[in-house]
Amino acid sequence: MDDDAALCAATSALIRSLGWQANIFSSPEAFLQSAYITETSCLISDVRMPRMSGVEMHARLLQLGCAPPTIFVTAFPTAALRAKVMANGALALLEKPVDPATIEHYLHLVLGKP
Repeated sequence: MDDDAALCAATSALIRSLGWQANIFSSPEAFLQSAYITETSCLISDVRMPRMSGVEMHARLLQLGCAPPTIFVTAFPTAALRAKVMANGALALLEKPVDPATIEHYLHLVLGKP
């Protein structure tokens, strides 16, 4: 999930090319209102988005008891942000632009081979 539609499409295409299913959501709110919150095996989310950040969305998922392994991406990584998301159970905080092999690595950790 990212507010950059082109980046969402590219990430989705990468995931599908690796053999997994990918669903794109236009915002954290759209994801939270979907049936996918309990069916998602891994979530990739930008940190900074309008209205609700990826970190806020993840906190909401934790409150609901259905937070999947989450990979955060950001153009503005800081040590404090990394510590915060990792303490809340994130799988990774990756800096944009993210190398596709890095995303593949983390997806294999969580999902295994497709």
